[in-house]
Amino acid sequence: MKAAAGPGAALGPLLGAASVSLAVSSSLNAFRAYKRYSTALTIAEFKCKLELVVGSPASCMELELYGPQEEPLGPLGCDEALLGSYPVTDGCRVHVIDRSGARIGEYEDVSQVEKYEMTESDYEKRPESLRSFLRQRGWGRYDEEGTRRRTEEQQQTRAQEAALAAALPLGTRCQVRVPGQPCKLATIMYVGQTDFKPGYWVGVRYDEPLGKHDGSVGGRRYFECQPKYGAFVKPQSVTPGDFPEEDDGLEDEL
Repeated sequence: MKAAAGPGAALGPLLGAASVSLAVSSSLNAFRAYKRYSTALTIAEFKCKLELVVGSPASCMELELYGPQEEPLGPLGCDEALLGSYPVTDGCRVHVIDRSGARIGEYEDVSQVEKYEMTESDYEKRPESLRSFLRQRGWGRYDEEGTRRRTEEQQQTRAQEAALAAALPLGTRCQVRVPGQPCKLATIMYVGQTDFKPGYWVGVRYDEPLGKHDGSVGGRRYFECQPKYGAFVKPQSVTPGDFPEEDDGLEDEL
């Protein structure tokens, strides 16, 4: 390996730039970090900053310097020397050799790191927690008035849906108007609650293959129809009436 210039023997980089952009690699893992460092740091101070990057203790580091083309420039071996006294330039790489005895990948496997877990009772007592913040301001689930109002609105909506659903006999012809979709003609095949979503739903069989299923959803069959003819809509989207089935014109052909 080519020997790096000794401390004080190459002041050009120090005088020419206040900081340099370096790649940092480690003998313990495969990733590289790219950071800018002051050339006025001593090598000892530089090692302390590298602790946060590679995880190795500064006292157990050996540093090797490589040029922008990965050419070896020698060790950074004097802790009292300034980083700028070595031939460091933008694009150089500093390789950290860990002498602590740590295994390769040891600092990457976070599953081996002991986690602190706070008990529910301790968290409840903390005055600066998010829970305490929300409770003090009556936000989220601690908004009792808002929760009561939303519950009442849901109950009212459920009651309205139940009343509308009760006025839709099975087998009745209907018109289906879903917001954002064209009007469709259908026959009511199911009215009631379902397993896939809360509330009241109306199962319809469209006159044309404009649906999503064959009357079965989530493994449960609610009614029978051909594939792509079945759908579920909310009661407020259904208008019962004497709507004749769509005529495809086939009977007019001989």
